[in-house]
Amino acid sequence: SVHVRMALVGLLFGIAFSCMGFTDFAEVHKMFAFQDFRLLLTFCGGVALSTVGFLVLARGQKFARRAFHKGTIPGGVLFGAGWALTGACPTGALVQIGEGKAMAALTVLGIAVGAWAYPVLHRTVFRWPLQACDA
Repeated sequence: SVHVRMALVGLLFGIAFSCMGFTDFAEVHKMFAFQDFRLLLTFCGGVALSTVGFLVLARGQKFARRAFHKGTIPGGVLFGAGWALTGACPTGALVQIGEGKAMAALTVLGIAVGAWAYPVLHRTVFRWPLQACDA
């Protein structure tokens, strides 16, 4: 079934993520402090490979230009700060839980609280048009 195949792909991705060091706080800290470029280059290589994959899948289709959303920069800074402080992006936190790192549960809890809080803050504080995020 497709779910079993996706679970196997996720398992393999998690194993690779762990083996590369993306779930080790010390390794992630070295990447953010520019003390070791191994993870940074691996990350950049993954982004480049994903870009090529998307271009191949698109097969020359034109992508519609989207308006710049003013929440992109603060959202990116918040995401990066969370990653630097916890040593884990959302995927990394899930892999850390699989590795038995109990503290990752706090990171996942923080992700869940942030995902819950954003719509509330959006309605009451920011009031940015959401259609820029829906495209």
